Amino acid sequence: MGFNGAKKPKRPTRGGIVAALDVGSTKVCCIIARMDEPGSFRVIGVGHQIATGIRAGSIIDMEAAETSIGAAVHAAEQMAGETIRDVVANLSMGHPRSHAFNAQIPVYGQEVTEGDIRRAMAHARTLQAGPDQTLIHTIPLGFNLDAARGIRDPRGMYGNQLGAQLHVVTASSGAIRTLRTCVARCHLDIESMVVSPFASGLACLVEDEMEMGAACIDIGGGGTTISIFSEGNLVWTGAVPLGGRHVTNDIAHGLATPLVHAERLKALYGSARSNPADEREMIEVPQVGEDERSESSTASTPRSFLVNIIQARMEEIFEEIRSVLEHSGYARLVGRRVVLTGGASQLPNTRELAQHILDKQVRIGRPTRIAGLNEVHGGPAFSTAAGLLLHAVRNPTELMVTGQEAVSNTGLLGRVGLWLRENL
Repeated sequence: MGFNGAKKPKRPTRGGIVAALDVGSTKVCCIIARMDEPGSFRVIGVGHQIATGIRAGSIIDMEAAETSIGAAVHAAEQMAGETIRDVVANLSMGHPRSHAFNAQIPVYGQEVTEGDIRRAMAHARTLQAGPDQTLIHTIPLGFNLDAARGIRDPRGMYGNQLGAQLHVVTASSGAIRTLRTCVARCHLDIESMVVSPFASGLACLVEDEMEMGAACIDIGGGGTTISIFSEGNLVWTGAVPLGGRHVTNDIAHGLATPLVHAERLKALYGSARSNPADEREMIEVPQVGEDERSESSTASTPRSFLVNIIQARMEEIFEEIRSVLEHSGYARLVGRRVVLTGGASQLPNTRELAQHILDKQVRIGRPTRIAGLNEVHGGPAFSTAAGLLLHAVRNPTELMVTGQEAVSNTGLLGRVGLWLRENL
C-alpha cells in the first residue's frame, strides 16, 4: 500500500539530503545521507556523542542535552561537508503507547479514492487517549468495504461503507514539546517523529519477517523497546524500563567500582551467561574512593562474580520482555521469530540467554539495507538511527505527523487547522 498522509513531510529527491537524529539515554547519533535513487541512499556523514542531560529516555537537563545534540550534528555535518536544517527524529520519551482503532466513513456507492482513505485515517485524531497525549503514527492494518473484509488496498473498489483498522501510537505532549524545543535550540527543525521501536524494526527486520510476523527487541542504555510487525506493518509497540545502563549500575554497586570502570569491565569481561572457566579467571577491579596510585586501589575478583551480576539483570530484562509480549495481545503474530538489537545486545551470550527465556528463535539484528555505514556505525547500537533514514525515504503506509503538528495539534485552533488541511 502506498497511501500518502494528510500532511506528510517532503520526501528527498535524487541528490537530496536526509538527516536522522537519534536521541538516546546513553548516546546521541546523527546520520546524514544523500539520495541515490528513489528509496535508496548513501550515508555521507555520521556523528555520535555521549548523551548528557538525558535519563531513561527523558530530557532532565535542557542545556546538557542541547550540547550533546549539537556536538553529534556538528560532527556529522563536518564529515558530510553539508549543513542540515531538518531532521527525522526518534521518539523514545513521553511513554509512547499503542492503540487499536476502527474508523468508519460513508462512500455512498462511489469508487474509493485515496482521499476517502485519508478521511478514514484522520478519524484517529478523535481517539481519546488522554488529556496530555499527542498522536504520532496512524498506520492502516486493513480495510473492509461493506461485507468484504481483509482488504489491503480498497482504492478503485465500490461500496457504501468503508472501514479501516488502524494502529495508532500516541505519546505525552509535554515530552514532545520538550524534545522539539531542545532540538530547535540547536537551530534544527524536526521534520517528522518516529517512535524508536518502529525505527529499529525497519532497520533490522527483513521483508519476510515483517510479512510473516516477528518482534524486534532493542535493548538500549536507558530502556528496552519492543515492536511487533505483521503483514508488512507495525502492529504494536511496547517498552521495558530496563537497559544496559542498569547492568552497569549493578556492576558498579556489586564490585564497589566507579561507573566508568564498571562500563569498561562489562565491555572487556562481561557475558550474559556464566561459564565454568569464569571461576578460574581473576580480574582487577578499581575501587571507589581509592587513590589510583596506591596498592589498595584495585581488588582481584573472579570473573564469575562479574558475570553473575550481569546475568541476573539480563535475566530480569528478558523475563520482563516475555511478560510484556504475552500481555500485548499480539504474541501469536510473533510466532517464534525475534530479532535482538541495540547496544546492550552485543554482550556475549545475550542471544543464547534470550532464546532460553523467550523460548523463541533469536538472531542479532543490525542495519542491513544502508550503503556507506562502516563496521562501527553499522552495528546494533545504531539500528534506531538507521531506521529513521529508512522511514524518511520509504513509501509511507501511514498518516504522517510532522514535528510541528506533533506540538500544535492539540486545542481547538490546532484541530480546526488539521481539519482544513485534510478536507480542503
